[in-house]
Amino acid sequence: MHLDVLDLRTFYYRTRLGRAAQKAIRDQVQALWPEAKNQTVVGFGFAVPLLRPYLPDARRVIGLMPGQQGVMPWPAGMPNVSVLCEETLWPVQTGQADKLVMLHGLETSENPPAVLEEAWRVLGPGGRALFIVPNRAGLWARRDRTPFGFGRPYSLSQLENQLRRHGFMPQRHVAALFQPPSEKRFWLRTAQVWENAGRRISNHYAGGVLMVEATKQVQAPNRPNLPERVRRPLTVLDGLGQPEAKPA
Repeated sequence: MHLDVLDLRTFYYRTRLGRAAQKAIRDQVQALWPEAKNQTVVGFGFAVPLLRPYLPDARRVIGLMPGQQGVMPWPAGMPNVSVLCEETLWPVQTGQADKLVMLHGLETSENPPAVLEEAWRVLGPGGRALFIVPNRAGLWARRDRTPFGFGRPYSLSQLENQLRRHGFMPQRHVAALFQPPSEKRFWLRTAQVWENAGRRISNHYAGGVLMVEATKQVQAPNRPNLPERVRRPLTVLDGLGQPEAKPA
């Protein structure tokens, strides 16, 4: 089940560990997507901490928060862009999103297939989605004092296979949260060192979260008699009679 929005807000904005986690994940998101100029950026779950860098230049930023989680106004001190919605019925037009970020939206859902179907629907042609989930092999999934210790953690193959089954084509993957999930001052002060070292040593598996970027896979058109037309292509002179020889 989804976590409560008040607990998520407290973790990400009012604890040192949450702020460190927010920075580590957001840095990786920005490394993948440096800009979103004149694009529509949609976040689902509790993705708003990752969307702030796109506010100045994006055409529109939308923070979707499922009803089971609850909603909070965001961003602070600016016009609100967060929306409460059903997790399987998003108030976004089909094909409107250029970029989609999902954080704490898939692993805590009671109906992941329907969530992925909605994600596929709202993503536009050429758009890209970024799915961020707890790493089954990481330390953060084993610590229920953070939001990553709830729901279903994934391995990389599990996440990519689930995405493929619902019309997404994985393109690349990275990891984040290489620092231990500890509030102790030493680990917090050295958090950036751990993140930098982790990305150099194993940027795909060892982190606390897995991040998979995927595109929307669209089926090729299948019109009646199309294969037959391809097997017998028209030529320039089709339909013209054969030339007749003139009498001598």
